[in-house]
Amino acid sequence: DRDVVLAAVSQDGLALQFADESLKSDRDVVLAAVSQDSSALWAADSSLYATRWFGDWRREGFYRGCVLEYADARYRSDRDVVMAAVAEDARALHYADESMKRDRDVVLAAV
Repeated sequence: DRDVVLAAVSQDGLALQFADESLKSDRDVVLAAVSQDSSALWAADSSLYATRWFGDWRREGFYRGCVLEYADARYRSDRDVVMAAVAEDARALHYADESMKRDRDVVLAAV
């Protein structure tokens, strides 16, 4: 039941790993899980990683620097996305495209 899973992941984001596969690609369920615990993103359906929604998580309130680890390659090389990610969590630089790792401003934003 979607409502039960939403309640569960709102309390413990890692509960997403036990959800039905169909709910692991539900934006609202994933957002609730990751808002509670950003590391829950590993349990989300990977089809979300390439969507525009995923790349624009700041607008959706779905923002944690570490989500760059799961982002599609186009977002790993998007300067605005990478700058926002490293400003939130410097460890995100590890997952950025090599071109972003050579960008002085991006590196400075990470420190």
